[in-house]
Amino acid sequence: MMVKIETLAGMEEFKGMDAAALSVKLEAVESLIRSYTNNSFQDRSMRIEAPSMEGELLGSSPYFEPGDTVQVSRSGINDGLYVVKEIAGSVTRLSGRHKLYDCPVNTVTKVVYPADVQKGVIDMMVWEKNNRQKVGIKSETLSRHEVTYFDQDSENQVMGYPVSLLGFLKPYIKPRF
Repeated sequence: MMVKIETLAGMEEFKGMDAAALSVKLEAVESLIRSYTNNSFQDRSMRIEAPSMEGELLGSSPYFEPGDTVQVSRSGINDGLYVVKEIAGSVTRLSGRHKLYDCPVNTVTKVVYPADVQKGVIDMMVWEKNNRQKVGIKSETLSRHEVTYFDQDSENQVMGYPVSLLGFLKPYIKPRF
């Protein structure tokens, strides 16, 4: 996860919100950001290759800790993002959207999100909570009830969020080939 659920759950805006719902929203924002920037945020110096058996990764790394996000690749069947659930000796237990299937080789790389990206994600989540229902409204007058809508085009919104909110991603955008 880009931001720990506990961090969001402790904020005033998210008090009382279901942790599972927050988790789904965070996964969606993470997917959007990784897709938009074409950046996997992998730290390739923190990588291992290990087989998986019975839902466990038969290997560990001194760089992995419970709560870390890792990306499994080059496995053919387990590719995707997972969160390190537990490390017991040389066995690493991962949790994610998909079960970890038996596979002779999995390349597992730690995913590290910079602090400004984490802050930007928190800002996006707060905006989502407070403003999603008001999307498109430029101004609103209560007396005689007047509402003005603005155009939602590529100049003022990206992925359903205001362009000004996503400025933090600019340094992390990688070219597509």
